[in-house]
Amino acid sequence: MITRYPLTQINIAGYRRLFSIDMEMRPLTVMIGANGVGKTSVLEVFDLLASAAQGKLKNILSKFGGIEDILTYDKSEKVSFKLSMERAASTLLDYALTLNKKGMSYEIGEETLVQENADNHKSLKYIDANRSDIRYFQADSNKLVRPTWEHSPFETSLFQMPKLSEVPEIVRQQLAAITYYSAYALNVGYNAPIRSPQKMQPATHPGHNGEDLVTCLYYLRETDKIRFEVIEDTLAVAFPSFERLDFPPVAAGTLAMTWKDKNFYKPLYMNQLSEGILRFLWLITLLHSPDLTAVTLIDEPEVSLHPQLLSILTDANRSASEHTQLIVATHSERLVRFLTPQNVLVMDEEEGLAQVKWADTLDLDEWLSEYALDELWRMGRLGGRIAN
Repeated sequence: MITRYPLTQINIAGYRRLFSIDMEMRPLTVMIGANGVGKTSVLEVFDLLASAAQGKLKNILSKFGGIEDILTYDKSEKVSFKLSMERAASTLLDYALTLNKKGMSYEIGEETLVQENADNHKSLKYIDANRSDIRYFQADSNKLVRPTWEHSPFETSLFQMPKLSEVPEIVRQQLAAITYYSAYALNVGYNAPIRSPQKMQPATHPGHNGEDLVTCLYYLRETDKIRFEVIEDTLAVAFPSFERLDFPPVAAGTLAMTWKDKNFYKPLYMNQLSEGILRFLWLITLLHSPDLTAVTLIDEPEVSLHPQLLSILTDANRSASEHTQLIVATHSERLVRFLTPQNVLVMDEEEGLAQVKWADTLDLDEWLSEYALDELWRMGRLGGRIAN
């Protein structure tokens, strides 16, 4: 079984509108708020941390336009992150990373990975770095030592340290595996990969662009029948005329997928399915994938979905959050209707900077006896709207 350390807290400073953010992390986080308040920026932060743990910090900063483009405008010369993870009941791991603006480029400022034990009040540093002063924990000598190899100033120490210490490597792998899916960016055009036959090969998730959807569902049918049946049962609830999925071969080692509808004698091929059905099928397959990573990010899952499907999608989100920390950004009031305040993170802006609060920290009990959560959002009781 893969060891995972649940995230308990994240602090973000100096990143776009996230000038000073302190967020408790929960199994399911659904961010709501107006356009431009920083929901996508939160997802970007996790994407950046994943790339840094993969040794691709320089690449993702270039993708985001350079460090100057991610700094809080007119207010910051550096960006910093701190993640807290629970290793055991009384043991926390804190990973902190600061990136400083340096001319037209950047430098890694402070970077630390510290284990704190609340029972005996002892701490252990695995990484203690400040610019070029870099030290790693060496298990053999049980002390911090300096690197004996050329250390890149543009990549994190977490990525570069020897993979000999178990705890830092688990942290690195967990961050590196963070996955970011964008429902609105999913290509469902006529010639999209999701509509095409796919190679017969092992696949445990549908791919960021649906390029492995057919392969994944076929693989689940053959190797994990219960999980495949759950997906089919979900489709039957969402679409009452749905009967089953089939996988006719179209060439050596290549499969198509058909959707059998009770209303039609002949099955429908992927190129005949609507955009909404394809998006929902992709999402449900993703949320029921057996190999969800420790943290999964989904941007605007409601795109193109009929409002009646959002209740089913929310149930799938809850189920997935038992296996991954799921962070969702949405603009859908209807989706919020099916959530509890414990799942909803409200994002507002004050003087151009993001503010966050969990909906269950608001005094909503009396209101919820008369109104649904989405109605309270529309009424302004939750916040998450642009101030008039």
